[in-house]
Amino acid sequence: MQPVKKILNKLNGLHYRQEYLCFSKESHTDPLYVYIVNDGHIIKDITNQHLFTGYNPVIFAMPADPGLPTSLRLIFSQHILLPNELFSKKDALAFLEMKIIHKQVSDDGNIFYYEGSQGRHFFISPFHQYINQLYNQLYNKKTGNVFLYANLYKQVQIAYAIPRIISLITVSDGKLFNLFPTDLHGQVDETHYIISLRSNGKACAQVEAAGRILLSTVNSDLYKTVYMLGKNHMQPLRMKMDLPFSQSSSARFQLPIPGQSISYRELELQDHFIHGIHKILLFKIVFQQQLQPVPATLCHIHNSYATWRYKNKLRGNYLLR
Repeated sequence: MQPVKKILNKLNGLHYRQEYLCFSKESHTDPLYVYIVNDGHIIKDITNQHLFTGYNPVIFAMPADPGLPTSLRLIFSQHILLPNELFSKKDALAFLEMKIIHKQVSDDGNIFYYEGSQGRHFFISPFHQYINQLYNQLYNKKTGNVFLYANLYKQVQIAYAIPRIISLITVSDGKLFNLFPTDLHGQVDETHYIISLRSNGKACAQVEAAGRILLSTVNSDLYKTVYMLGKNHMQPLRMKMDLPFSQSSSARFQLPIPGQSISYRELELQDHFIHGIHKILLFKIVFQQQLQPVPATLCHIHNSYATWRYKNKLRGNYLLR
């Protein structure tokens, strides 16, 4: 390792070696909550209502609400706060400013998409944040890597302070298959699901061509395999036997289900738009099935927030790769 790189790694203040830490979502205790705030008051808890659908730029999607403004100020807090309650700066571990970029119509109502414009957090000290920004500037500008410039780097750290489920997508042209992970996704209403993929990736083109996919949540024990499948975003379709599928197939589309799947959804593409490096895809939920009664759902968070949890003696149960 280069001397400067080694020194920066020693000074970064991060407790864990890996940038993203896997664990079972059901084991996560003492989580952060995400609130819309205005004029020092809590407006709404959106912890379980927002979907993280982009990281360059940071994009959140939410079901449309007549009370939602065109600009949002969010706080991420370890405290349970109620609507109209006053909050103080000590209640917030992070702030995220967002502005509306797109409105989408679905059968169940409108969907609003917001883009991050500024982020600030207190997961690690200002000095350690500076060291991490310097490392990012010096060593993360490389071919094939999406460089998170300036404040975007902090916005991404904030977005990944909430556990993000990593699911697997099965796609096929009827003869050949691909299987790859996604953590930019979520169910937006009763019948619709959103997934974001790199607009210039082969996986995105495969999904658009097929028009239908299988999205599977998987057991956290599969974490190493799931991370290894990340390269398939840029790989062609291949033979079914070359991918870690089980012997089972989905009910309607008859697509192969990955091994150690907890549940799956069969999704049909309805709409899409491009923003930043992402193509944001809106699907209709055709069928869904729970496969395991007691899930241990694979998800991950960012090291900076995990370090804050470690320093505050909060449980981790991380699966280190």
